[in-house]
Amino acid sequence: MKAKKVKQMVGTCVSTFYFVLICSFKTYAAGIGGSQLARGTERLIADATTWLMILAPVVAGLLIIYFCIRRSAADEMDQKKWNNRIVAAIVSCIGAVLGSATLNIIIGYYQ
Repeated sequence: MKAKKVKQMVGTCVSTFYFVLICSFKTYAAGIGGSQLARGTERLIADATTWLMILAPVVAGLLIIYFCIRRSAADEMDQKKWNNRIVAAIVSCIGAVLGSATLNIIIGYYQ
């Protein structure tokens, strides 16, 4: 019991020291916004999110078709698993599209 408390206290002290060390240094990034690296990174993220918004529904649609075909050939117990996989594919598609749209909006403010 005591060893567990000591371990927790040591972990807390180490993480507190790390936090103070990180927060105590000031960094200056003047002029990096107009650099080729920053502009290229913005373009890369914008292109990647655009492709993700296109590919996510296409891949999800293909997976849903495949899952429906497999569900039609399955017995009652397996049909529940295939239904769960279909729902997971739909939710994942919505999450990917919303995430990439959010990144596109954020990147749009920097251009």
